[in-house]
Amino acid sequence: MTDPIEAQLERFAPGFREHVLARSVMNSRDVEHRNANNAGGDISCGSHSGLQLFMRPRSGLDPYATPARDIYLCSSATPPGGGVHGMCGYNAARSAIARTLR
Repeated sequence: MTDPIEAQLERFAPGFREHVLARSVMNSRDVEHRNANNAGGDISCGSHSGLQLFMRPRSGLDPYATPARDIYLCSSATPPGGGVHGMCGYNAARSAIARTLR
């Protein structure tokens, strides 16, 4: 899909291709090979439907905390899921602060 995507970018931003210095292209198999958590190349860690929306990556009141007091989860596996929003990290930081104050 690299060529069609770049052609679309070029369509709306003429000269785009002239500014590309390097490119890294991976298919879904490559993505999974680099990180086994991305099964089938899915970088969102699976379905976000039903109970998965609230009980990922495990059930519990604080999905960001782990048994180790200095390790927190902030990936797309945690609520609110994958996307370009930063909320997983924000929520993990709030969890860490709250746990520190207890």
